[in-house]
Amino acid sequence: MNALVLLVIGLAVLIVGYLTYGRWLAKTWGVDPSRETPAHELEDGNDYCPAKAPVLLGHHFSSIAGAGPINGPIQAAVFGWVPVFLWVLIGGVFFGAVHDFGALFASIRHKGQSIGEVIGENIGPRAKKLFTIFGYLVLVLVVAAFASIVASTFDGFDDTGAEIIANGRTASISLLFIVLAIIFGFCVYRKNAPLGISTVIGVVGIVIITVIGMNFPIYVESNVWMIVLGIYILVASVTPVWILLQPRDYLSSFLLYFMMAVAFIGIIAAHPALEIPAFTGMTDQITTLGNLFPALFITIACGAISGFHSLVGSGTTAKQLNSEKDALPIGYGAMLIECALAIISLIAVGYGWSAYVDGSIRTPTAVFANGISSMIATIPGLAGSKDTLYSLLVLAVSVFCLTSLDTATRLARYMFQELWLAPGETVKDAKGWKAVLTNPYVATIITVVIGIGLGMTGYSLIWPLFGAANQLLAALALLAVCCWLGNIGKNNKMFYIPMVFMLIMTLWSLINTMIAKFGAIASGNADVITAAGGSAACYIQGIFGAILFVLAIFLVIEGFGALSKNGKKASAAK
Repeated sequence: MNALVLLVIGLAVLIVGYLTYGRWLAKTWGVDPSRETPAHELEDGNDYCPAKAPVLLGHHFSSIAGAGPINGPIQAAVFGWVPVFLWVLIGGVFFGAVHDFGALFASIRHKGQSIGEVIGENIGPRAKKLFTIFGYLVLVLVVAAFASIVASTFDGFDDTGAEIIANGRTASISLLFIVLAIIFGFCVYRKNAPLGISTVIGVVGIVIITVIGMNFPIYVESNVWMIVLGIYILVASVTPVWILLQPRDYLSSFLLYFMMAVAFIGIIAAHPALEIPAFTGMTDQITTLGNLFPALFITIACGAISGFHSLVGSGTTAKQLNSEKDALPIGYGAMLIECALAIISLIAVGYGWSAYVDGSIRTPTAVFANGISSMIATIPGLAGSKDTLYSLLVLAVSVFCLTSLDTATRLARYMFQELWLAPGETVKDAKGWKAVLTNPYVATIITVVIGIGLGMTGYSLIWPLFGAANQLLAALALLAVCCWLGNIGKNNKMFYIPMVFMLIMTLWSLINTMIAKFGAIASGNADVITAAGGSAACYIQGIFGAILFVLAIFLVIEGFGALSKNGKKASAAK
């Protein structure tokens, strides 16, 4: 298959999906640009803070992307390019973008509160409590997994102790980037500098710090970076969004757009025939993913549908939305941009398929950076640019993850606070021990300590847990929005198939995990079956999977009970 043809077909489907299905959803649900958003109604200068649409799109896209649209398609490519391509397009247009747009819109109509609050009002307080626990556990896994990924892209030394120049450059530029973002935020939000002029200056600033970082790399080992990241996300979670979150995410989006532009140029210039087979079979014969059903739909999350997106949309984005008309491009559109990145990732692994199969290059970040930079190097006169572009692409992936990391920490802080509050109670109302646990600093410290501690056990231990938990969260978010729309008398049938399909796939995956892990423990093979962490990893993954499964079953029973009541009310009304 020619890479350029694959890319053109994919982009065409995504654009048509946005212009037709996306706009139909906005009309069907009743998006109203004249309606005041929570960012204005509850503006507090800290969490509720109206943002210009381009700034908020940058924040939202940077936050939801993370490493998912790169890791997932590359890992799932073991099933062939056809299954991956179809799931990214079908999942993106009819599952993921509907999920993201729905979660954002529901939150806007619930005063910018989280999906947990939407569940509380439309399913019941018990379901809200269960979902809040579930959501918090997922966010802790996000913090652990993404902190581990970022630290690995900053790690200055390989297993032999030799310096890794690409990682040293990434660490240096990333630290300078934080300083640049703070300056940008101060100028735009406190000095009212024009966004257009500030953006041009900010992009020039990115070029300058990139040049500095490329020439002055920082070499520090991974565990030290984990501690530094813990301190950073602790601060980022409690400071007003205009100081760091909004400006850093907005500026970082230009790095991400640059990465995608470079990828487009490389694919157009090289337009290679992909080495990857169209379909390799129903069972993974290269890595350890297992069978296509359900592995494909768990492995490819952010490039098709991801529960984490519902927490971002209903946690930070909804509190910054300037107008309801921005909900479609930000909620639905950002997901489709992510789908485009997933297709690029598929092309990257397809271009270097032989190296992936023989294990020469297996890490998704390395596969992506090597594939894109190699394609650019085929352009006459740019053969010597590969090393520099490789470093810049590693930087861009790291920026994705770091953005998701600080957003996830802030979201986890919100959910931890909600966990201890009674219906209708706010943080300001909390007394005694509740006041302690809902204190923003205490909630953040607890989250950071648990997340960073788990992250230090290694990415390979955390990611298998995150995959199923994240996709199950997506199914539950679909259920929540579906119940809300039913309650207010709106068409919610577009949620039925995605919701049921994701529930089946994720519960199936969790059952497989529990059987494998508990079976290994019973047979004494826990150290053999688990690649990282030995028997401890087997216990953690098995027990965590069981907890998620039980929580999900209770939530599904509550949710479908609410849907049944909605149906009876509608019938009675008719």
